[in-house]
Amino acid sequence: MKKIAVVVSSRASYARVKSVLKAINENPQLELFLIGAASLLLHKYGNAAEIMERDGFKINEKVYMIIEGENPTTMAKSVGVGIMELATIFDNYKPDVVVSIADRFETICTAIAASYLNIPVAHIQGGEVSGSIDEKVRHAVTKFSSLHFVSNPLAAKRVRMMGEDEKSIFVTGCPSVDLAKEVKDNYQFMNTEYLYAKYGGTGELVNIDKQFIVVLQHPVTTEFQNAYQQMHETLMAVNDLNIPTIILWPNIDAGTDLTAKSIRKFREEYNPSHVHFFRNLAPEDFLALLLRAKCLVGNSSVGIRECSFLGVPVVNIGNRQDGRDRGENVLDVKHNKKEIINAIERHLKKNGHYASDTLYGDGKAGPRIADYLHTTNPSVEKRFVE
Repeated sequence: MKKIAVVVSSRASYARVKSVLKAINENPQLELFLIGAASLLLHKYGNAAEIMERDGFKINEKVYMIIEGENPTTMAKSVGVGIMELATIFDNYKPDVVVSIADRFETICTAIAASYLNIPVAHIQGGEVSGSIDEKVRHAVTKFSSLHFVSNPLAAKRVRMMGEDEKSIFVTGCPSVDLAKEVKDNYQFMNTEYLYAKYGGTGELVNIDKQFIVVLQHPVTTEFQNAYQQMHETLMAVNDLNIPTIILWPNIDAGTDLTAKSIRKFREEYNPSHVHFFRNLAPEDFLALLLRAKCLVGNSSVGIRECSFLGVPVVNIGNRQDGRDRGENVLDVKHNKKEIINAIERHLKKNGHYASDTLYGDGKAGPRIADYLHTTNPSVEKRFVE
């Protein structure tokens, strides 16, 4: 039996890998060793580890590695802690393959620790373009990895351009689209009563059986000092539009404290009667909520990736997703209140969703990835392939 270690470090990473975890568990030739780490374990970011455990996944090891501060220095130090902790776990468990997910700063810990222990790394979502520190992490992890599970042929081409062997690159689609497909096929469970009974939240209740929008905006690590003002522009647009709005708290990155401060000040000063705030939602519930929304506003990759498959209208703000391949459902604007309002109003006038786009997959990535983990035997030796 082949031992597969998967490190899940955030609520976003869980959504991106859930179908893979399920497929590994269902394969009798694979043994899943699940490691929860970083913000996945923290209450202030929604404690997504509890959601994973409610979904039936056993977390074998937990790595508390986040150093408080939400700035570039603490991000770098957190990476150092993560490498030390994960190296010990990998040395004790001795997995055959370690799976690393996407491009968050915690992801590089997984790749470094496994590589120095001569354990092959399988990377999900390599070859994409996203800007900021995330893109550097993504491409660095590609060079540490022996297996590449990419979302589409364009991503595969980029990985090949980085000197990776064609035989190590597999176009599987993105596992987060698997989840989107499941929800799209059965999202009738999402209604106003279900949402508030399960999550509560704060602020005025928003009737999701009527018109509403969702806001999810994260700080940009290369512009973290501007996070407060950038969020402020979005919130002022929400305030002026006076449309029922659901706002979710940001993820953990440099500048998160400034983004959160902007949200708190907005909530306290304006006490908006049309806004409700949630710390976190389970991945399926979040996607089901988006399916009911008139549009998603912010800069989360879910707007580019899952929403393209779901056809949900998106207002993408700023350059956090610069260069990422996107569907026609996305309108790009700057951190400017007027531009944000105009883009939201354009989507509202459309009054409907866009056609589903399979740019990031067809909803079958998880089983494909589990099958390749079973049938391939990657070497830790690597050479640049011209």
